[in-house]
Amino acid sequence: MSQRVKDVGRTERPERERADRHERLRDHQRRYLWVPWTLVLLGIWQLLAPASLGYRNDELWSVPSGGRGVWFAEEATLDALRASLMTWSDIASGVLLVLFGLWALRPDRPLAWWGACLVGVWLLFAPIVLWAPTASGFVNSSLVGILVIALAVVIPGVPNEPGFVVKGPSTPRGWSYNPSSRPQRAILVVFAFAGLMVSRYLAAYQLGYIEEVWDPLFGFSTGTQEVLDSDVSHAVPISDAGLGGIAYSLELLLVFMGGAARWRTSPWMVAVFGILVIPLGLSHVALIMSMPVAVQSWCTLCFVAGLVVLPMIVLTVDEVVAAGQHVREANRRGDRGGSWWKVFWLGGGSEGSVPDKRTPEMLEFPERPLSVTASSLWGASVPIALVGAAVLGMWLYAAPGVFGIEIDSAAAAVGHLGGTFVVVATVMAMAEVLRPLRLLAFAGGAVIAIAIWFTGAGAGYTVALTLTGLVIMALSVPRGPVRDDYGGWDRIVSWPERRRS
Repeated sequence: MSQRVKDVGRTERPERERADRHERLRDHQRRYLWVPWTLVLLGIWQLLAPASLGYRNDELWSVPSGGRGVWFAEEATLDALRASLMTWSDIASGVLLVLFGLWALRPDRPLAWWGACLVGVWLLFAPIVLWAPTASGFVNSSLVGILVIALAVVIPGVPNEPGFVVKGPSTPRGWSYNPSSRPQRAILVVFAFAGLMVSRYLAAYQLGYIEEVWDPLFGFSTGTQEVLDSDVSHAVPISDAGLGGIAYSLELLLVFMGGAARWRTSPWMVAVFGILVIPLGLSHVALIMSMPVAVQSWCTLCFVAGLVVLPMIVLTVDEVVAAGQHVREANRRGDRGGSWWKVFWLGGGSEGSVPDKRTPEMLEFPERPLSVTASSLWGASVPIALVGAAVLGMWLYAAPGVFGIEIDSAAAAVGHLGGTFVVVATVMAMAEVLRPLRLLAFAGGAVIAIAIWFTGAGAGYTVALTLTGLVIMALSVPRGPVRDDYGGWDRIVSWPERRRS
């Protein structure tokens, strides 16, 4: 008899769990039922956009800058085909949004939400990939794409997350703060939005909507135009500034996505955000900072678009480290059946994490702006030695111009590329979890001090770069203060020194 009771209990438990999951999903659907209907309305909006925004009006068609062609058509059919492709793209996207919105009206339909999200992503790419011939089409598609992504996966959260997420405290084990808190992410909004605005402005020129770009330092015709219409820029079949704008748009959306414990509940989300910010951001910085070597010219706003990535990397990498630690520890504990793959996509348990009692609420910003802003900078510190090394890196970048070195010479390349490398390494090392990267600046200083002697440069320039490289080496040795704790990552932070309390 007792065995029968046990068997019944085993049978009823999964049924109760399924019923509880279903009820959680229904409650979530009730709160956000307005979202699918809004997706339907945006779909209808997008269906009518080509007619109401004049996609077929040839008087509004633009010509890509620099006499540039597009990747999918010859000159004879170019303008009409661009208009046709944008028209059919918007119509197809509108139909899909209506269908996905109606499908998402019922709970437990994650594919409907993800489908709408993918349509939003395409709408971000469409005017860049298809070289939208009108500025109105570019703006409309971009804004609707951002709205759709926000409505599909940002505002209501990850589809079906209430059915599988494990609730619990939000600060990782051994950490002195929560790297996924709202203030930690809020400051990233400022940098991502600034990058988006600058990139969109530069893309408007490449797509032909405006005739020139404001440049307060180098001038348009003597600087910015040469960079934006260079062979390096044209090596990409679509607008490289437009690609930067898409990256910043996605980063801006991902900043808002997920809860205060997303390092644990959605490691995949943190990983995607980290990929957008760190490797893609570094490639953007490298491309921008190599302008004098690759193009022999400069562009002020291109510098701005690239440089805002560096503080984003510094303020993002700690969350990536926390998510990686969690996946590893949860896999060892056997969460999700001991599958790190499931932990990565579904999150793991909250064992070892503690409540976040340190971070102020974002609601307190009007009353305590300094405290909330300071909490957004936890995980980063600015040692004086690294600041000095970064300043010397900027000096290296400017040194060829100061000494009158030919911009296309090897001697100038040592200053430009070496200075860029030192600045990037030292700024990234200001993230405490990346503090050992200061040793890359040490190596960069050594290479600069040696390489300049093989370029045939004048004595003054050679001695100046040699001394600068040696000072950078000296400034890169001290670790500087480390104010926060990072669990098992502390041994990486303190390498190669022993951490002092």
